[in-house]
Amino acid sequence: MTAAMSASDMSEFVMAKGNGVKGLSEMGLKSVPREYIQPLEERAMKVVVGESIPIIDMSKGDDDGEVQDAICDAAEKWGFFQVINHGVPLHVLENVKDATHRFYEMGPEEKVKFTKENSVSKNVRYGSSFSPEAEKALEWKDYLSLFYVSEDEAHSTWPPACRDEALEYMKRSEILIRQLLNALVKRLNVSKIDETNEPLFMGSKRINLNYYPICPNHDLTVAIGRHSDVSTLTILLQDEIGGLYVRSPDHRDWIHVSPISGALVINIGDALQVMSNGRYKSIEHRVSANGSKIRVSVPIFVNPRPSDVIGPLPQVLAGGEKALYKNVLYSDYVKHFYRKSHDGKMTIEYAKICEV
Repeated sequence: MTAAMSASDMSEFVMAKGNGVKGLSEMGLKSVPREYIQPLEERAMKVVVGESIPIIDMSKGDDDGEVQDAICDAAEKWGFFQVINHGVPLHVLENVKDATHRFYEMGPEEKVKFTKENSVSKNVRYGSSFSPEAEKALEWKDYLSLFYVSEDEAHSTWPPACRDEALEYMKRSEILIRQLLNALVKRLNVSKIDETNEPLFMGSKRINLNYYPICPNHDLTVAIGRHSDVSTLTILLQDEIGGLYVRSPDHRDWIHVSPISGALVINIGDALQVMSNGRYKSIEHRVSANGSKIRVSVPIFVNPRPSDVIGPLPQVLAGGEKALYKNVLYSDYVKHFYRKSHDGKMTIEYAKICEV
């Protein structure tokens, strides 16, 4: 059926009519459409067997020095770690995964109401791939992106199929987010997150409900291409299917982030790499397509406010350390990220101070 589809017909079916790649997958395709076939260099991946990112037990609480050191050490070396006993109730995690499936099980005529062209709010966006206008090859993923402004705005504009569960997950993650950030900023000579600096570190939040359908010839495409997040921190809930890979500390190979029941995956974003002047690492990661199972994931992106200027913190530079990054308006940084396809760590170059 897709063999007869032109590129414009494909875009119409997937994007404009609200079917997403889920609609393509459910056609029973024998091969992945050519629009999704990635260049060989984007498909090739050498995986380190037996290696894993750190797993940190949060049960000892906020003030435990060992836990704080483990968080900071992981942020410096790996940029990624998993947390267990983190205080977010397991039923909240299960509910938001169920709600993600529920949203995507709606008919395209319902989901299409939330596309960029149709959504009643610019803060609610249902789409497919990453940035289709800029991509040479599309990614095998559908997403619902929800930017949090207020409880009232969310109640009036977020899809009822998943609204309450997404809000509950965001609310119940707040204590964990503060625990993590308080530990991280202490090593940057900032005493704690308070009303003076909270907007810069966690002034805005976005939650995505990601859906990765079964993909024929899944090794010819990717679900998400190589990139680092533009957030301060990302709190990721993944299901049991797996498929997330992160760059190893030597920046050559890849490590699979094996799902742990009840755990959350934490990663440092570009904003915190910039604010820490490179001490904390925002690491490249990617997601593989799956040939036999549907996968869902639910990241919360904890960000500065769009109007904030990000740059190395004065407390970091106070000892005479040379600034590696310039001050940039956060909204400009984010726009730069979305203006192009996923391209590894290239976004951070936008903020780097060029050596003359």
